[in-house]
Amino acid sequence: MQRREFITLLGGAAVAWPIATYAQQAERIRRVAVLMPLAQDDPVGPPRIAALLQELQRLGWIVGHNLEIDVRWAGPYAENIRKHAAELAALAPDIILGNGSVVVPPLMQATRTVPIVFVIVPDPVGGGFVDSLARPGGNVTGFLQFEYGLSGKWVELLKQIAPGVARAAILRDPTSPTGTGQFGAIQSVAPSVGIEVSPVGMGDAREIERAVTAFARGSNGGLIVTGSALAQLHRDLIITLAARHKLPAVYFERFFVTAGGLISYGPDLFDQFRHAAGYVDRILKGEKPADLPVQAPTKYELVINLKTAKALGLVMPPAVLARADEVIE
Repeated sequence: MQRREFITLLGGAAVAWPIATYAQQAERIRRVAVLMPLAQDDPVGPPRIAALLQELQRLGWIVGHNLEIDVRWAGPYAENIRKHAAELAALAPDIILGNGSVVVPPLMQATRTVPIVFVIVPDPVGGGFVDSLARPGGNVTGFLQFEYGLSGKWVELLKQIAPGVARAAILRDPTSPTGTGQFGAIQSVAPSVGIEVSPVGMGDAREIERAVTAFARGSNGGLIVTGSALAQLHRDLIITLAARHKLPAVYFERFFVTAGGLISYGPDLFDQFRHAAGYVDRILKGEKPADLPVQAPTKYELVINLKTAKALGLVMPPAVLARADEVIE
């Protein structure tokens, strides 16, 4: 679904149809709230919601017929996320879907009774969101973004595509436990491929530009961008800096590569929203979040931008190209 079609469908950040329309329907209207740590005009967000809605429709849940959707776009800002979490909980929806680790704690603070389904969360047990992956307990369950071990594959991939790289700056959110976990996994693998790694905090744009520019003064450098809402917020800047300083960069998600980044490896996030629709369906039909295990991704994708590789003077190894799910030329 194209962004214009999606906006036409949703009609803005929140969707609500007049009660008079529902009165004509014999079927009960169910309400699903969605909290996104993205700006409403961020091109990453609408396709994810579209994937959710398309799968819900396939399962028989039709917006305007038996389903109402409230979507709030908070951006990656803690104050906005807390405000929207409280507002959505006050609406007493049947379910709240939360995108990312930054939205789950405010949602849990806002309600302990409304079922919460999360997506794109790396460590729900470590974050205190669930008791265990197999038996979540409470009112929260969902879908892992990836296991931390995946982060080690990013440094291996960087060495494969740019054998001359001996140093890598690891861009992460230093305020998030997931940033620490991802860096730890990278740090454990880096010596085996001959790369020295240095953490770089993603605060504001000036901090990122200053740190990457300083790192680029050395030779044989590369970048690894770990998963976080801040990375999404600053993706255009990060891609620009990598190109400016001729730094081979590995990203955690394909939207960096479609925007001009070099290469990404990670789960198919649209697939996560489709799977989340399945849990929404099951909860609306009476199942409890406590009884629905947290699920790991089942679909990963490797995406390569050959135009960017050429600009960096890199020739992609045939073995890497053969594994690619998508190649942008």
